[in-house]
Amino acid sequence: MKSGTWISLVFAFAFLLQCLSASPGDRDPIYRNCVWQCETEGITGDMTIPHCKNETIKDGAWYTKEPLYEQWRQLNCKADCRYHCMMQRVEERRLQGLDPVKYHGKWPFLRVFVFQEPLAAALSALNLLMHFTGWLSYFKLVHYKLPLRPQTKRPYYEYTGLWHIYGLLSINAWFWSTIFHTRDIDLTEKLDYSSAVALLGYALILSLLRTFNVKIEAARVMFAAPILAFVTTHILYLNFYDFDYGWNMKVCLLMVAIQLITWLVWGGLTRHPARFKLWTVVIGGALASLLEIFDFPPYEGYADAHALWHAATIPLTYLWWSFIKDDAKFRTSDLVKKAK
Repeated sequence: MKSGTWISLVFAFAFLLQCLSASPGDRDPIYRNCVWQCETEGITGDMTIPHCKNETIKDGAWYTKEPLYEQWRQLNCKADCRYHCMMQRVEERRLQGLDPVKYHGKWPFLRVFVFQEPLAAALSALNLLMHFTGWLSYFKLVHYKLPLRPQTKRPYYEYTGLWHIYGLLSINAWFWSTIFHTRDIDLTEKLDYSSAVALLGYALILSLLRTFNVKIEAARVMFAAPILAFVTTHILYLNFYDFDYGWNMKVCLLMVAIQLITWLVWGGLTRHPARFKLWTVVIGGALASLLEIFDFPPYEGYADAHALWHAATIPLTYLWWSFIKDDAKFRTSDLVKKAK
């Protein structure tokens, strides 16, 4: 989830494929009755929910009065009742020979403490770490290992600052992916999706600037302004007007497609010395994204297609930052030769 590189577009795009609308599971009358009875009595089956109380509050459900931290953790009556009723229905369906179904837009995952999707959250955190270490190694390379311009003491590589921004946006996107998979509430959902869209939009800008070799600041502004305006408007639309998952997916698919074609063609036409790394990341990312299409229930309650997609992006992220560093070395070497 997932930037000046189409690859991170594909990474971040995965964050945008989740639809949290009504699902077969939460339309199930047995499940709905179980949740209602649990919230009313604080009991589901032979289990007592400690967060439920046999009392009411005139101006709202009692669990809305909990401290904000407790609400974020969702260790409350409503969340616990939904979870335990869901797992009961999963077991009942299994005994009947029926496959699992989604509840509230998500597969039934086994919860670990406050982690709703522990494996996906852990893999998102690993992706965050890979981007952080990749960006840090790139920072050291361009500022301390490669030659600097004698007059300004700045890197020769013309895209240094742009890749720094890309690295920070990637870290931010994977951070919110980790939080979202840990605890899915309205705030974390919007932050996750908005961060992913911002990463995709910036990735589109950076891919065009790099592949068209745009160096003049005025020309960069002309490239970036319309895309930046569109992406900003799209994020505001999602957050304050209509969180339309279908429209959001179409927008992101378009940005990914443009960047995919751009990087593939550019790598071939320029015969970049690190083009095989680029193509490996492109093809690998495209194949990994198929996991988002061929969705399946979580194995043993933990590993679903989305989690495996997160796992696939970890080595691709390492290879992608390796390509970025190779590009910096290649351009710096070429510019140093011309300066002599």
